[in-house]
Amino acid sequence: MSRERGGITAKLIGLLCFVLLLTAIYAVRHPLLRFAGEELVVEDPLQKSDAIIMLSADNFYADRATRSAEIYRQGLAPIVVASGERLRPYAGIAELMEHDLIERGVPKEKILRFAHDADSTREEARALAKLANERKWRSVIVVTSNYHTRRARYIFEKVFPEAISVRVAAARDGDFDPESWFEKRKGIKLFFREMTGMAAALWESREKTP
Repeated sequence: MSRERGGITAKLIGLLCFVLLLTAIYAVRHPLLRFAGEELVVEDPLQKSDAIIMLSADNFYADRATRSAEIYRQGLAPIVVASGERLRPYAGIAELMEHDLIERGVPKEKILRFAHDADSTREEARALAKLANERKWRSVIVVTSNYHTRRARYIFEKVFPEAISVRVAAARDGDFDPESWFEKRKGIKLFFREMTGMAAALWESREKTP
């Protein structure tokens, strides 16, 4: 009988500990989720560079274009690359990006439209690395959405030659606030999409390691 009571007591204590753990996690859920969102965002100290590279897939608000134009106006690079996916043989996203940049004060002659067929950040980085080599650039500033910066920096540092310095600048994103992303459906979608993308980037790098 005493053994049976001891078993019941142990189960009750275990259940109580489990409930207390869940309560503790619930109590600190917002700080934990905020920390997770902020960990996606990186911002390198920016220095004068050969080019600003604005990555494709800007959002509805053209936040990447806004950040790229801001950096250009600071005099940190003489040219902005509008890196956009080709949609037709005669047009693509790069043209739209150019329009957004011009609206934000970047002279048309200072914009380099760069059309490509990449369907991932890694493929886009490879295409841009080839362009950087052809232009003999030694330093670039890569502009992308805040939630995408950590993955973009990881990929570009893997893909670009060591001789080319890569610095990443975060553009605020109207759909992703690192401090409250978990409160909106779009923010949640972007967070989990980015986590999946980061896992894929790590796996792809692992496969290429001898």
